[in-house]
Amino acid sequence: MGKLGDMANKAKEMAKGHPDQADKGVERAERMVDERTGDKYDTQTDKAADAVRRSYGSEGTTGH
Repeated sequence: MGKLGDMANKAKEMAKGHPDQADKGVERAERMVDERTGDKYDTQTDKAADAVRRSYGSEGTTGH
């Protein structure tokens, strides 16, 4: 696997170990994108954030 894949796997493992912190980071990133795009892609960012949370096993919810 390439360097990017290795980094992604490491990030996923770290998120599994610290899901609360990972949830906060995902929420922050989602909020930043929504703010910068004027919520134009809110549905897509919600889906993406949920997919990221599922990838590390979190049951977190969005801040909306």
